[in-house]
Formats: sequence, C-alpha cells, structure tokens
Amino acid sequence: MKIYDISLPITPSMPVWPGDPPTELEYISAISDGEHANVTFLHLCAHTGTHIDAPKHFIDNGKTIEQIPLDKLIGETLVLHIAEEIEVINASVLKAHPLQAQLLKAKKVLFRTRNSSLWSAFPNSFIEDYVGIDASGAAYLAALGMNLIGVDYLSVAPYKATYEPHHILLSQEIVLLEGINLSEVPQGTYQMFCLPLKISGSDGAPARAILIGS
Repeated sequence: MKIYDISLPITPSMPVWPGDPPTELEYISAISDGEHANVTFLHLCAHTGTHIDAPKHFIDNGKTIEQIPLDKLIGETLVLHIAEEIEVINASVLKAHPLQAQLLKAKKVLFRTRNSSLWSAFPNSFIEDYVGIDASGAAYLAALGMNLIGVDYLSVAPYKATYEPHHILLSQEIVLLEGINLSEVPQGTYQMFCLPLKISGSDGAPARAILIGS
C-alpha cells in the first residue's frame, strides 16, 4: 500500500488566483517572545491551494461546503494522465483517451496534466496557460454521472473561460477538487480521502487530499 499526498503546502509565497488576497501566516503568540505557546493567525481565501468548490461558488442558491455529502469526497477514484501536448481537456480528448472505458464507469476522476510540473517550476507564480476542462469536456463528464472531478491547477476550467465549465458541473452538484499535485501519481485507480474544512455557509474550503493505492 502506498499513500500519495496530493495536497499543496500552504505558504505565504504560494500562487493564488489573480485578484485573491495573498496568503498570510503570522505568529500572534511566540515562545521565542516569552509566550507559553506558538499560535498562528491565518488569512487566506477559501479557494487557496488544494481546495473544494461547493455548488455555491457559481450557483447562488447552491449547496455550501458543509452540505456536501461525505461519500462524494471519499472512495474509489480514477487518475487519468493527459498527454503533455494537450492544451485543453475537451470532449474529443476524453472520448479518445486510452482508458475511456474506465472513465465511463468512474464516479470520481482526477486529471494529471502538464500542470503538475508547474508547482515545482513556478512555485511562487500564477501561470495563465494551464490545462483546464472546457465546456464540451464538462458536459461530457456531467453526462456520465460523476460526483467529483479534480484538476491539477487552481481551476478546473481554462483561465479565460471559467464560467461555463464551472456552471455545468456545479449545477449538477459535482464536487470540484482544484489545486492538487499529481506529479508522482501513476495512472490508475485509488482510494481517495479528501476532507475540506467544515466552514459553514462557504462556497469553498481548503482541503487535505490523499490517494491510497497498491
């Protein structure tokens, strides 16, 4: 059994979505200053690093993070590798994938793209030309009855076309796992455990996500 931690470390220098506040970690109590304990103050967006999008993110009356059923966040998950030259995950790419037969049966899928190399190549910079799922890909996946979809950058959708893919998927209450690092994960099937912070009324939350495989 091997455990893969696919979560990003939260640091003040980590990339954030353009316009979101930078991540801040500040000691408000420090043993080195004579206090009894170290206490850290966190200031970050709900969509920082590895995180979950709840339907509320794009659907105003959609479910919030604490209303997501746990069985959507835990269970058998397919990791699919997308070829380095692919610039967008569309319906044609999905239909032509060598593991399409497994995709048709999956309830949870994570896409490993060339994005996963960006975390080490550009650890402090947001990169706009990451690989995302376009509207046709989102519609194809939604029609399969998925309950969770993950992509290895800060949005499942391309940078300049975020609305429609998000709306298609979140309107079907498909959980979106964003900001994962799959660089060390071979293609195949795993057991996933992904638990976002239980923030009442929130449209998203940072999460710790792991995969367990043989």
